[in-house]
Amino acid sequence: MSGHPHHSGHTHRRERSDGHGHSESAHTENHPSPHARDYSQSPLVVTWELTQACDLACDHCRADANPERHSDELATDEAIALFEQVADFDASPFFVFSGGDPLKRPDIFELLETAADIGLTPAVTPATTPLLDRETVERFEAAGARRMALSLDGATAEAHDEFRGETGTFDVAMEAAEYAADAGLPIQLNTTVTANTVSELPAIADIASELDVAMWEVFFLVPLGRGTELEQLSPDLAREVLEWLAERSEQESYRVITVEAPFYRRVASERARERGETPGHVGTTGAGNGFVFVSHTGEVYPSGFMPISAGNVREESLVDIYRDAPLMQRLRDRESFEGPCGSCPATPHCGGSRSRAYAATGVPTGSDPLCPWVG
Repeated sequence: MSGHPHHSGHTHRRERSDGHGHSESAHTENHPSPHARDYSQSPLVVTWELTQACDLACDHCRADANPERHSDELATDEAIALFEQVADFDASPFFVFSGGDPLKRPDIFELLETAADIGLTPAVTPATTPLLDRETVERFEAAGARRMALSLDGATAEAHDEFRGETGTFDVAMEAAEYAADAGLPIQLNTTVTANTVSELPAIADIASELDVAMWEVFFLVPLGRGTELEQLSPDLAREVLEWLAERSEQESYRVITVEAPFYRRVASERARERGETPGHVGTTGAGNGFVFVSHTGEVYPSGFMPISAGNVREESLVDIYRDAPLMQRLRDRESFEGPCGSCPATPHCGGSRSRAYAATGVPTGSDPLCPWVG
């Protein structure tokens, strides 16, 4: 992939308060290294979809979000009960406030404060709408948010706004990054990779460097919701992108991680071996294996892109669902995987995207069709 000129818009360099992303940040006595974490007992990341309400109409939205809130969302007291369940895990996970747009919940700041008081490590992923102003970003930091994630799917306003379905979202994202820098709130950028956005990646990487982000999270599209209308990468192009990401990550101070592309670990390992080096740790989680998603109505899914419920936090503790639900246990049993993923020598440390396998085959333990090594 070729490089692009540096973005010349809003920039603000800052001292980073922590050097890594959700996968390796905030190590304390309550947050041991994820390298030693037993994913069968405790996830690394719990994401809670506060609401599906959102004022945007993004092309890739898995939730097919709309501006109105659902009448059966978890109430404030039920959300606090969820926080207490998360705190019961042996190793405290990172807790992501997601959506929709979390700012559509009037109790968002109360919830952030309560989660932090309980001892969780909250992060927030707001939509880039006019609700995300300077005061809001400052309130995120004051309420205890440890990270704010901003979506950036194009390196120009034209490209990003077209993908997001709303004029002005690029400018809101750049301004919010500046507000976060002023408030001392670390940020990460989240980018969705499709056949139409892949050419934007080099310039987005430049923007991430200029903004001095803590992490760049690159999500390889899973065709779900509105995302079924988008063109995915071919496996060969996916491998080329992963090799470029691995090379770029070696040049940057921020951490690069992939979502729904666990073969990034294989690419990074092969690059290290080619240089005669011992492969380092490349952080990755999988659906039900280090990651768990709680919907706005309390349903527990292995990921937001695998809409098979393993239980509901209104009826059973998230700890028990994550550890004991047959679906979760099946996803952690990589010997049960089918097709090429079942016989691949890299399955123990890769396993493919379970969410994409499910979207393609209807079977959570099927093979990931994006894998470059499936032949």
